[in-house]
Amino acid sequence: MKKLLVPLLLAVASASATAAPVTYTLDSSHSFETFQYRHMGLSFVRGRFDKTSGTITLDQAAKTGSADIVIDVNSVNTGVPKLDEHLKGAEFFDTAKFPTITFKSSSFKFNGDTLASVSGDLTIHGVTKPVTLTVSSFVCTEHPFKKVPACAANAEVTIKRSEFGVGNYVPVISDETRLEVGVEAIKE
Repeated sequence: MKKLLVPLLLAVASASATAAPVTYTLDSSHSFETFQYRHMGLSFVRGRFDKTSGTITLDQAAKTGSADIVIDVNSVNTGVPKLDEHLKGAEFFDTAKFPTITFKSSSFKFNGDTLASVSGDLTIHGVTKPVTLTVSSFVCTEHPFKKVPACAANAEVTIKRSEFGVGNYVPVISDETRLEVGVEAIKE
């Protein structure tokens, strides 16, 4: 038994040491990007973007990764159609000129085997700034129905919208805006 076990353990160790990066495609029906800001110092207004696409490449053995995420700003959804149209207009997102928000990263920070943060460039309204998203949840496992590798994460960052050219009505509408990114991705 020992004669069989040693070669098997060496093969497993060798395979994990040479593990290659794996690319995952975002599952848009299970990825959910939201935002939240304070309205007139009173309530919090929340919204989401219903259409997101992109890829995440992950090398868990090397503890590295990259992300390329594209959010369709025309899919903004606050539950109030008039507000959605206002947000799409020239005073805010100006989707006629800037139809997407993008996040591109090649800097994943791990705490042991757990993804802790992702740093990269966030582009809103044609303005690109570096941001670091704090990861609150991260899991990679076999997808229970598709039987392929899948990963999911939840992360957040607070930005000042004025730094991205969408600062109208500050301070009546808070400058600080919390972005939450929830992604689920399947191996390509």
